[in-house]
Amino acid sequence: MDDQIIAIYCLCDDVLKALHHYEDPQRHLSDAEVMTTAIVAALHCGGNWERARDLLQTGGYIPAMLGKSRFNRRLHAIAELFLIVFQVLGELFKQLNADSVYVIDSFPVPVCDNIRIPRARLYHTDDYRGYLASKRRYFYGVKLHLLVTGTGEPVEVFLTPGATPDIGALPQFTFDLPEGSTVHADRAYNHYLIEDLLKDAGIHLQPLRKKNSKRAVPP
Repeated sequence: MDDQIIAIYCLCDDVLKALHHYEDPQRHLSDAEVMTTAIVAALHCGGNWERARDLLQTGGYIPAMLGKSRFNRRLHAIAELFLIVFQVLGELFKQLNADSVYVIDSFPVPVCDNIRIPRARLYHTDDYRGYLASKRRYFYGVKLHLLVTGTGEPVEVFLTPGATPDIGALPQFTFDLPEGSTVHADRAYNHYLIEDLLKDAGIHLQPLRKKNSKRAVPP
């Protein structure tokens, strides 16, 4: 874990320096250290920022740790920087993906159980009530859509309301991939028009076909 924490900090620091990111010289905690704390919380502390703050402070990684309130304000102020770091990693993963094989899929992020929907405050419409076919149950929340390499490194990600079907989210992918790439998907991503458009761009979308499909996949 030590090497991973150091690597996360070095990555965040290098990206911010490349962006010529300005910071007040009077700060005792850099934005790279704030980002490192949030990422460590996601990887090792179940998303709990308090546990991550305590881990990095007592472990000597970040002795000058901020208090809970100040850390929360600093983290929200640099939220957009996380997207830039993700884009940098995505480009790196695409360069290292010599096979040019990718996979798209989605999974739900439930906000609350169905019985608590009337008391939900974050979302208030039926757009966020989706159905999870693999578990045969409804959920209330959002869907996370991912484009990853064949070995699981994320390249593209976005969120949609829980009721959005996978085929409805397919046009939102940018498919900014090298020419000759192959994208595998399940049966929910059968969209002939997008397949043809991607084929013209040199990208092959190969979803599994439904039994009543009019365009069979060659063996």
